[in-house]
Amino acid sequence: MTASQPERLRVDSERPYDVAIGDGALDDLPDLIGADAQRVAIIHPTTLASPAESIRKRLMNDTREAHCIEVPEGETAKTSEVAAFCWRVLGQAGFTRSDVVIGLGGGSTTDLAGFVAATWLRGVGYVTVPTSLLGMVDAAVGGKTGINTDEGKNLVGAFYEPRGVLCDTTVLATLPDNELRSGLAEVIKCGFIADPQILDLVEDDPAAALDASGPVLAELIERAVRVKADVVAADLREDSADGVGREMLNYGHTLGHAVERVEQFTFRHGAAVAIGMCFAAQLAGLSGRIDRALVDRHRNLLQVVGLPTAYRPGVWPELYDAMRLDKKTRGDRLRFVVLDALAEPAILSGPDPALLTAAYAEISR
Repeated sequence: MTASQPERLRVDSERPYDVAIGDGALDDLPDLIGADAQRVAIIHPTTLASPAESIRKRLMNDTREAHCIEVPEGETAKTSEVAAFCWRVLGQAGFTRSDVVIGLGGGSTTDLAGFVAATWLRGVGYVTVPTSLLGMVDAAVGGKTGINTDEGKNLVGAFYEPRGVLCDTTVLATLPDNELRSGLAEVIKCGFIADPQILDLVEDDPAAALDASGPVLAELIERAVRVKADVVAADLREDSADGVGREMLNYGHTLGHAVERVEQFTFRHGAAVAIGMCFAAQLAGLSGRIDRALVDRHRNLLQVVGLPTAYRPGVWPELYDAMRLDKKTRGDRLRFVVLDALAEPAILSGPDPALLTAAYAEISR
């Protein structure tokens, strides 16, 4: 990868698009907008008002107007009220089917912006510009969009693929360490479900994995995006009739989302997923699917990059109730993504409640 030529990975699904990764990826934005768009809206959080304004000025010309739509930070943006505010701005600006929405920010912002684009006029052009590691390797790739409700996370949404994803890695140097760690949880997830080389890279040099300007993190991003691109190309809408399909990307997310809900969405997503992966590993270990060494590898690897691997006792009933609203649940049967071996994900459907309680006891001591 060079500064002048970002890496480009193809997501070959229903509407194929490229993910550009590297310094200068944002230079592709005008081409992705296209000449037909007379209006562009940049949905962004408050902290990115300045770069959003720079992009707005860059996209303005004699035939195109551009608007910035400022939304709250993090998960607080993913509500029906904020989505309605964005729709109102689009309506007042006269957005038509040929116009384009840009999602600039972390995973929460791109989730919201994608949902707004998917639902306005039943779908307008959409470009994702993730500015966090979590957004680059998870939320921005794959066509999942959505908002939260009081009952749970991402319960309202749509599958809607962008025209392109622009991961300008220079922004990672501005992120706090905890944000990098949160994103790294999703990278590590990809290692456990599909690409063990990711785990080797992190274990060999944990500090390099957290170096925003170094080659190791750049390779980790590319590998994680490739895992997601391959999975999405095979099963965009989580309706695979053969095997686990796209649901494998939810490894660690069933309990992780429940933790986020119990914490009223004040917990970092990656931290919650790290706890969820340790829980899933315990489920697989206690049910005889994987050995103790692989269970321990989850805890050891996540700990070495500063991610949590346990959660507080005394809240299991609340977590259990929250998991029953998980998107993977079918009827009254909970479903968990687990491992049968390293890089061999599977579905554990309707596990014995005693097994769930025992697995949670292992991570809540």
